[in-house]
Amino acid sequence: MTAPAAAPRTGTRPRDAAPGDQGPEIWCEDLVRVFSTEGVEVQALQGLNLRVDAGDLVAVVGASGSGKSTLLTILSGLDRPTAGSAVVAGTNLLTMTAARRKHYQRDVVGFVWQQTGRNLLPYLTAAENVALPLVVARTVRRERDREARVAELLELMDVADCRDRLPRELSGGQQQRVAIAAAVANRPRVLLADEPTGELDEATSAQVLEAIRHVNRELGTTTLIVTHDPSVAEHVRRTVQIRDGRTSTEVLRRSTVDEHGREQLVAEEFAVLDKVGRLQLPREFVESLDLRDRVRLGLEPDHVSVWPDASPPAAPGAHDASGTSGTSGDAR
Repeated sequence: MTAPAAAPRTGTRPRDAAPGDQGPEIWCEDLVRVFSTEGVEVQALQGLNLRVDAGDLVAVVGASGSGKSTLLTILSGLDRPTAGSAVVAGTNLLTMTAARRKHYQRDVVGFVWQQTGRNLLPYLTAAENVALPLVVARTVRRERDREARVAELLELMDVADCRDRLPRELSGGQQQRVAIAAAVANRPRVLLADEPTGELDEATSAQVLEAIRHVNRELGTTTLIVTHDPSVAEHVRRTVQIRDGRTSTEVLRRSTVDEHGREQLVAEEFAVLDKVGRLQLPREFVESLDLRDRVRLGLEPDHVSVWPDASPPAAPGAHDASGTSGTSGDAR
């Protein structure tokens, strides 16, 4: 069996590049978050690496307990990592002061919660909810300019006809689209969305995801969606899977045109290789060959082959991945 191609190291950034200077908009390296409760420690993140370039649209997926929600709370400035590095739009999340944190959460990142009722104030209309960040941050001082900005965003989200309605008078999908408009009102560099379709049906979810993609495309806002919904994959260019507190695989999507001129979407899955050579094999690969404890590796001219430990040795180039052969990586 041949393992998936290894993707570029997701936490890698040139050592001489200052965060935010021609570098990634979101950059995490060896990110660790440990929670302690009554003497018991739980590692939610175990050396996670992630790179998101400016203007990209990325979904982070994973099972419950994989660490994806912990990652989002750190990126939003609501929590601090235990160790590692995290830089968003040039802001070091480990060292920022209280004043910088306030600015960061108000102007640098926008946030959309899963709960539709958590995003909007119930006693304000849709237009007033979108205008509120502009008033609080005083980024647009003239009322006429604020009204123009609100109208622009409501039109962008296709909810201009809802401007005078209260949240309770809106459908779940309309509430989320108004929430997206409010989240990008101050022109943040990064939009973070926590399970934005978690309370919606399939058809409405598709509308909200398309609205997020529209914001990403029209405003150029770097967007990160955390979700367990597999249908999100159809709306993003790149999907990063987290398993056991680390990035494990990535799926990259691109459009090609065949010989008949028809456009086709091509999706390629990659295993993520960290800076010390470790990777996580997809679970279905491991289960298919009943891989356990340790495996045999074979170095070929253009790929690495993997065999169960019980298999007879392959070509002379095969190695035992338990570490006794001097190989540089281990399979997870």
